[in-house]
Amino acid sequence: MTGWKSTMELAGSDPNWKENLSELLSGQQWSDEISPVVNKLKVGQRLNLEDGLKLFHHADLFELGMLATSSKKSRFGDNVFFNSNVHINQTNICVLSCKFCAFSRTKRSKDAYALSIEQYLAELEKYSSMIDEVHSVGGLHPDWDVEYYCDLFSSIKERFPSISIKALTAVEIKHLCKISSMPIDQLFKRLIDAGLGSLPGGGAEILNDKIRDKICFGKETSKEYIDIHREAHKAGIPSNCTMLFGTIEDLSDRLNHMIQLRELADETSLFQCFVPYPFLPDSTRLPEAQLSTSNETLRTIAVSRLMLDNIPHIKAYRMNIGDYLAELALNFGADDVDGTVGRESIMHLAGATSSLDYDKYQLGKLIANAGCIPVIRDTKYENFSPYVIKSPQRPRRLKVINTEG
Repeated sequence: MTGWKSTMELAGSDPNWKENLSELLSGQQWSDEISPVVNKLKVGQRLNLEDGLKLFHHADLFELGMLATSSKKSRFGDNVFFNSNVHINQTNICVLSCKFCAFSRTKRSKDAYALSIEQYLAELEKYSSMIDEVHSVGGLHPDWDVEYYCDLFSSIKERFPSISIKALTAVEIKHLCKISSMPIDQLFKRLIDAGLGSLPGGGAEILNDKIRDKICFGKETSKEYIDIHREAHKAGIPSNCTMLFGTIEDLSDRLNHMIQLRELADETSLFQCFVPYPFLPDSTRLPEAQLSTSNETLRTIAVSRLMLDNIPHIKAYRMNIGDYLAELALNFGADDVDGTVGRESIMHLAGATSSLDYDKYQLGKLIANAGCIPVIRDTKYENFSPYVIKSPQRPRRLKVINTEG
C-alpha cells in the first residue's frame, strides 16, 4: 500500500464517514440503554450534553468502547497514526504559578533554565536525523518577546529546513502579545514568516472560568483560549486542542468543554486533534484533585470521540497515560499516539513514567498489538504512509572460542 495525501481540514479522514458509521452501527446489536444515542448517530445527528452524560454513566464500558471504535473506524478504518518528533521545552521560567503545574520555576529557582538559541539548536541537533517535527512549549518568560521566538524559529528552519515547528500554547501567545505590545494577527504573521507551522493545544485545562480561577489563576480565560485558536485558524495555522480532566470538574464541565471546542471547529475546521489527558496527582500541588482510574480515562476518550464529530483525531497521549493504557485506548476511539517524542519534561515532572526512548519500531508494535495498522503522518496530517514493522537489526557477536582443556 502506497502513501496518500489529505487536506488539513480532513486530516486523513474519510469524507463519507457518517455514512460509514451508519452502516457499521446498523450491523451490530446495542443495549436498550444506549440505543437512543446509537439511533442519533445512525442518522448523523449531533450528540448533546444529555447524550454525553448517558455515555459517561453507561455501565457497560466494553459496549461504549465498541461504539467509539465504530466511530473511529468510520473515519480511518484500522489505521492509527504517529509521527517522528521531539519535545524541547525552551524554558521553565514562568510568571505564573498554576496549582497543577510541576514544571514552572521562578528566575531565582536553583533549577530554573532558559535555553539560548544555540543551546536549543544543539539539543535539536541530537535528534534531527530521526524526526520531522519539533514540539516546543514552555513557561512564560518575563523577558522573552516575539523577537526571541522569531529568531528561534528562523534559526531552526535555516539549519533544519525539513523539520516542522509545532510551538506555543494559547497562554504563551497571549503573553507574547502583551509583552511585545502587538495585536494577535500581526503576531501570528511574524511567527508564520519565521517558520511556525502549527499550534499545540495545551492550556485548555477545563473551559470553565470558575474552575480555572482555582487551578490556573492568571492564565487565559476560557473565551481567550477559544479566541486565540480562532485567530490562529484564521491565519491558516492548524492546531490541536486539549482537556485536562480529574482536577475539580464534574462530568458536565467536561462535556461543556467539548461542546465549546466543537462550536469553534464548526467555524474554522482547523482543530485537527483532541488530546484528553488526566491530571497526574500528588499530595501537594492540588490535594483536592480527583484520581482518574483507567476505566474513567478510557471512558473519557470514548465519549470524546462520540461528542467531537468535527475534530478528526483523538489522541491517546502516551506521555501522560502510559503505554499500556494508550494501547487499550486504541480500542476506545483513539486513533493517534503522538510520536516518538525523544525527550519531554512537563508530564514527567508531574509524575508520568512513560518511556522517552521510543522509536518507530516500538510505536508500530504498540499499534499493531492493539489490532491496528500503524501509519506515519506529518505534523499537519496532510501526508501519510503505512509503516512496515521491521525488527531492528541486532549487532553480530563473535563466537567465543573455548580455550579450556
